[in-house]
Order: sequence, then structure tokens, then C-alpha cells
Amino acid sequence: MLNIKNIRENENIVRKAIKDKQLDNKVDLDEVLKVDGEYVSILHKVESIRALRNIETKNISKVEGSERKDLIEKANKTKEELKELEIKLSNITGIREDLLKKIPNLIHESVPYGIDDSENVSIKKWGEPKKLDFPPRDHIELGKSLGIIDTEKASIVAGTRFTYLFGEATLMQFALIQFVFETLTDSKVIKMLAEQVGNPNFETFIPVLPPVMIRSEILDKMDRLEPKEERYVLDEDNLVLIGSAEHTMGPLHMDEMISKEQLPKRYIGYSTSFRREAGNYGKDVRGIFRVHQFDKLEMESFTSSQTGFVEQDFLVAVQEYIVQKLGIPYQVVMVCTGDMGKPDFRQIDIECWMPGQNKYRETHTSDYMTDYQSRRLNIKEKNGDFVHMNDATALAIGRTLIAILENYQLEDGSVKVPNVLQKYLNFKDIKPKKK
Repeated sequence: MLNIKNIRENENIVRKAIKDKQLDNKVDLDEVLKVDGEYVSILHKVESIRALRNIETKNISKVEGSERKDLIEKANKTKEELKELEIKLSNITGIREDLLKKIPNLIHESVPYGIDDSENVSIKKWGEPKKLDFPPRDHIELGKSLGIIDTEKASIVAGTRFTYLFGEATLMQFALIQFVFETLTDSKVIKMLAEQVGNPNFETFIPVLPPVMIRSEILDKMDRLEPKEERYVLDEDNLVLIGSAEHTMGPLHMDEMISKEQLPKRYIGYSTSFRREAGNYGKDVRGIFRVHQFDKLEMESFTSSQTGFVEQDFLVAVQEYIVQKLGIPYQVVMVCTGDMGKPDFRQIDIECWMPGQNKYRETHTSDYMTDYQSRRLNIKEKNGDFVHMNDATALAIGRTLIAILENYQLEDGSVKVPNVLQKYLNFKDIKPKKK
């Protein structure tokens, strides 16, 4: 949520952010400013009458007889007037709060303007897309022949967009998890990557296994409850299944005051996540790229306002390091205004090369929120400033498995295991199963 003072003083900038994020039809800034004006007017009246009532109360004790009786009567009328105004203030405060929540975060000047994801801008490429000497198989064909992915049985048991992983795929998932946890808790790696982007903070990440359910009002404070049709909501219990580990890591310090010496706080969380994939009917229906249940490793950090921006650069450096160690070609993409999230100040994605689709596909995202989320969550530094928050994908397991299978496939149908994962496994390749 934006600071109302910032909105009043930078109306044109806020108006542009609303327009550039394609939210004109959802946010009426004129209505917000009108209600804010009414709120300020009523607040001033309440403060004025409270002051008057205090004076009248003090004066009552100084007089006797009929004068005292008149003052008591006058004080009672002031009390009733104050009560009515406080009800009005409470009502207008709620309306104002709801309207303020609809306003998106501002946008950093480096973010390109665009209507949708077709206008995102590639800013860096690493690795050459592999030129195979044979027609590449996609992960579905590979998964089936290797006996490690079964979406057909899963669709019978749970419905479409679910999957079973078997054998080597299951073991590789846990190898990926171990690899990420080891990397993000390695002080030498973290120091190297921080120095690489000019980040002065060398703190390692704290591993977390967070809850996979969250109270709806807390997810709303994260500004991740909407679009609600994307969420699995358990109304009877007032709980929502999370769509990412950051949903329950972000509120870790809700209503807390953090000293400067304690910042940054960095967490790496692993969780199963859930999304309805509403609005994606007919899109990526084959395979495990876009499913209802998936596993992710997610980074969440809390920093001072001075280092929030470079913290995102650091998180992207972590993402690149992980993908490079896996040996997967990728591109870094600056997400345009129309495709970035409502709370984002700047959003950067990584897209890995998928030979089976002959194109790059999004596997990682990083979101710099400034103090937009921390205002809603009430997370402050001890100097009174709100902390700045970043979240970023360390690994989306399913999509990473796709990238590994398709990039490391061999002509005989087998798949080589990336070198960095082999120390966690008792096999170096996955061979087709005998029929």
C-alpha cells in the first residue's frame, strides 16, 4: 500500500502507474482522493471536538450549582456529537482503507512500458541453446519413456493438471532441494554474489518449511489474495492454500519492529503450492509446466529502504548462479508495466531454454515491492521507516525438471544428470524403461 502523503503529493505519477499497469478499470484515483478529503475533514472535526470536550470536562470540576449543571448538559451534548462523528470517522476510514489497497505500487524508471507479456524485454542471455543432432523430445515423451512422469493416471485420480513423479524424477527433486539449501547457506557463495552486484550485505539465508495454508486476511495484507479465482479457498476454516512459500514467509515479521543491525533478514523456503490456473484454459495443458499442485523453493528478504533495490539485483544473481550450475541456457527478462504484479516496483524474470518447445519459458521471477507490502503488514525498522521486501524464485521444481530433461536428453532416449546434482544421487543418467 502506498503512503497517502505520497499519493497526494505525486498524483500524476500514481495516475501513470495505474494506467501503465492496465488497472484503469479497477482503480478510480479521483474517488480515492475525494474520500481521503472527506476523511481528513471529519478527522479534523473529531480532533477539534475531542479537545473541546476535554476543556469542558476540566471546567465542570471548577464550578458548583446551576453553572455546573449547565456545563454538564453542554458536555453531554458535545459527547453525543463526538460519538456521531467517531462513527462517521470509523466508516470513512474503512472505505478509505479499501480504496487505498486498490492502488498499485509505483514503477521504477527502468521498467519498459508494455501492454502484456509479449512486450517484456530480454536484457541478458547466458549459454547457447543446444543444437541436437536428432529431433528433440518434449518432457512428456521423455517422462513417459523413462517411466518417471505420469499425468494420465494422475488425471484419473485427481483430475487434469496433476501429475505423479516416479523413481529418478522424485530423487532428482530432492537433489535439487538439497543443492539449493546448500548454496543459499554457503557464506562464501553468498558473499561472492553480493559483491558481484554491489550489495553490502553478506548474510546467508535461513531455511524454512512454512505453512501451506494462510488466513485469508493475512494473504490480503500480502496483497496476494486477489485474483481470488486463482486460489483454493477453504471458507469454512477461513484458510487459503498458498500459491508460493513467500505467501507465508512474507508475514513472518508482521507487526514487528526490526533494528537496523538485524537487517537484512533472508529466508529460503520450500513448500508445495497450489493454483487453480483460472483463465489458462487450453494453455500448457500437456505435461507438468502449468499444474494445480507444484513444489517451489522461494527466497524472501527484508531489508532497509537503502538496500532494497540492490537486494533484488542480488536475488537475481542467486537465481542465475543456480541455473548456470545446472548448465541450462537462459535469458533474463525485464517484465513490462502491463505484465508486472500490482505490488511490484520492478519485476525481473528468468526464462530457461526448452528444446522440446524450441523457446525460452519462464522458470523464475523476482519481485521488488519497496515498502508496499510492509505497510500493509506493519513491519518497521526501529527508526520508524517501513522495511523493504523482496521475493524471488530459487527453483520451481517442476519447470526445472522439464528444463533438465529436455536439455540433457540423448539420442537413445536417455537423460544425463547435471554434474552438480550427481553427488546427491546414486545414478548419473536416466535410461528408458524396458517395456
